Amino acid sequence: MPAALNRFKSALAEGRPLIGCWAGFADAYATEILGTAGFDWLVLDGEHAPNTIHTLSAQMGILHNTSTAPIVRVPIAEDWIIKQVLDAGAQTLLAPMIDTAEQAARVVRAMRYPPEGVRGSGAALGRASGFGAVPDYIATANDQMCLVVQIESRAALDNLEAICAVPGVDAAFIGPSDLANDMGHRGNANHPEIRAAMQDALARIRAAGKAPGILGLDPETTQTYRDWGAQMLGVGIDVLLFANAARKLAASWKP
Repeated sequence: MPAALNRFKSALAEGRPLIGCWAGFADAYATEILGTAGFDWLVLDGEHAPNTIHTLSAQMGILHNTSTAPIVRVPIAEDWIIKQVLDAGAQTLLAPMIDTAEQAARVVRAMRYPPEGVRGSGAALGRASGFGAVPDYIATANDQMCLVVQIESRAALDNLEAICAVPGVDAAFIGPSDLANDMGHRGNANHPEIRAAMQDALARIRAAGKAPGILGLDPETTQTYRDWGAQMLGVGIDVLLFANAARKLAASWKP
C-alpha cells in the first residue's frame, strides 16, 4: 500500500483555482468547523499562531477525512520541525521567508527520504504511515510531498525565477505584509510600489511554471489578486473573521 495521494498537489499541477483560509485559533474544534465550510485548503499556522506539534497534529487528524487539504506553515524552515510535521501526517508545507534557491532546495531535501533528501525514517510512530499500517509509505512518500514557498522580501523577488526552478517547489506564495515591510512601506501593502511588485511576481511565478498564491483580507483586494492570476488564493483568516463579526455584533447593540 503506497502513501496517500496528495490531492492538493495534483490540483495545483492541473492549474485548478484553489480557495483557502488561514486557521489561526490553534484549536482542533475551530478547525473542524472550518473544515465544513468548503475551502479547498486551510493553512494551519505554526509561524504566527500559538500552535505546537500537538495542536497541529490534532488539526490534521480532524481534516483527514474531509475534502479540505491541510497545509502546515512551519515556524521556521528547519529540518527538525519539518520532520515532525511530516511524520504527523502533513504532505504539504508552507515554508516562510524563502529568499534564495539554496534555501528552497534545503526544504525540498528535508521533506524527502534519502537519497533525494535527508528526512529521518521514523514515520511508523505517526499518522503519516497510518501508524505503521501503510507498508510502502517510505518507498512512496517522496512523490506526494508538496512545497509552497513564501516570497516575502526584495531578495526573494530578485531570486524568484531561481527559486521557482528548484525541483520540488510546487507553488510560490506572496506575503504582502512582510514584503511591504522589507520594501520600506511598513504596514502598507496597498502602496502602489508594493502592488506593482506583487502583480509582477504573480505573473513571473506562473511564467516559471509554478502555482502563484497570495492572501487577501478584504473582498476588493482579494478579487484584485484573483484578477492578477493567483491560483492558490487565500480569502480570509479565521481569527479576523471571528473578531470582526463579534465587534460588528457588539456595536450593533450598543446605544
